Amino acid sequence: MTTLIVPGLKSSGPTHWQTWLEHRVAGSLRVTQRDWNDPHLPDWSSRIRREIARATDPVFIVAHSFGALAAVQAASDHRERIAGVMLVAPADPDRFGVAEFLPAKPLGFPAIVVASTNDAWMAFDRAAHWARLWKADFISLGEAGHINADAGFGPWPEALALLQRLTRAAEFRLAAERVAAFRLSRSGELRGQQWAS
Repeated sequence: MTTLIVPGLKSSGPTHWQTWLEHRVAGSLRVTQRDWNDPHLPDWSSRIRREIARATDPVFIVAHSFGALAAVQAASDHRERIAGVMLVAPADPDRFGVAEFLPAKPLGFPAIVVASTNDAWMAFDRAAHWARLWKADFISLGEAGHINADAGFGPWPEALALLQRLTRAAEFRLAAERVAAFRLSRSGELRGQQWAS
């Protein structure tokens, strides 16, 4: 399993929960940006796409803030490679003028949006709106600010638990797809036998 850690503006420093998580998840890789202070969606999403293409196994993405917007755009272009995404405190795409470049339909893979009721970067109802469009599980942390180090989210065991929840959802989805493929192949075999008789 490859887990891409996708920070937001200014990256995630040593006391940020993403850094804590990165050191606890085997196979995790931080996606780096050319300029952490320039939220340029095409550049940011292209770097995520590059790491998705390099991965040799299904990819999970754990993204924060503006990184969540870039992650959604990149992942939606590679649905078949994505096992699941966890989008924590996504920034409001309208604030950056990029809403029209994001998918406005179900993502097609397991997704979790984690939001706060007092996040300065995205109003709670807007976060819920995007989660509905993407058919993502929506989790409220209450008054948790921007869910970053400044808001007290350094070591965050709940992040690890949410990633494990996402992993289970991906495993369930894969098992269901295998069963569907098996049933389809069996029905084809039975039709072939009927024609042969």
